[in-house]
Amino acid sequence: MTPSRRKLPPLNALRAFEVSGRRLNFRAAADELGVTQGAVAQQVRALEEHLGQALFQRLPRGLALTPQGAAYLTDVTRAFDTLGDATGRLLERPDTVTISVTPTFAAKLLIPRLAELNAALPGVELRTVATEALSDFERDQVDIVVRLARPPFPSGLEAKLLFHQELVAVASPHLVKELPLPLSTERLGGLPLLHDAHDHWPWFLRTGGTLPGAVFNQTTLALDAALAGQGVALACRAFVAGDLEAGRLVQVTDATMIKEPSYFLVRKRPLLPLDSRDAVWDWCVAWLSLSAD
Repeated sequence: MTPSRRKLPPLNALRAFEVSGRRLNFRAAADELGVTQGAVAQQVRALEEHLGQALFQRLPRGLALTPQGAAYLTDVTRAFDTLGDATGRLLERPDTVTISVTPTFAAKLLIPRLAELNAALPGVELRTVATEALSDFERDQVDIVVRLARPPFPSGLEAKLLFHQELVAVASPHLVKELPLPLSTERLGGLPLLHDAHDHWPWFLRTGGTLPGAVFNQTTLALDAALAGQGVALACRAFVAGDLEAGRLVQVTDATMIKEPSYFLVRKRPLLPLDSRDAVWDWCVAWLSLSAD
């Protein structure tokens, strides 16, 4: 069983042992660490007392590792190498910011604007995680998330409303080219309906029970099917605004509905300024927010 981390020796003592084990001399180890020879010897002695066994044999001219010390040195050196490699990777990419968004948000809003973000923030590398699952900032190493949420938020979080869910019914113009628009609710219900995991159609059409039609686990897939002329999709206006403007989709009925919750930009409330994360946050607020609130 792995011992508790609270029982691990102090890092300074391990560092003193590792350098002394490589140099086999307290004076040489002190020169490398920039401390006194006595400080190194004291740290090593404290480590031996903590472990309950000798790691070195003290010789008139230097040191010799005990068998236990030699085996321990191998593992400790490997551990310091791992820490060094991890720190090197971090320093090579200090401005990586991770944002977690839903797949539809990624496909319809974030990805089309990545070129603008890269132009505005050339020194920042954005890592995008597209998932419907709730993110844990610490466990998932996420800096910013976009999620459907309702206020109030915990005091440790900062949140910014991006936009409300205004649901609109959309279809390919080829699917409805023979029909007079806008369609009545009755006429709309007669067309093939495309469902996503949210299944807002019964609520939108004010009808009970299950409605027929193809079912997709993500809104972006239902919208792809709508673009292909396979039926009518129900989606947040923010996700179809570009396709409506380009004429790839048309709004088939004037009816719209606001559905809670809304889309929020969320992060842990920063204790100190974080240049790259703050820059991405500010960019998202400026370019992804459709709310006047």
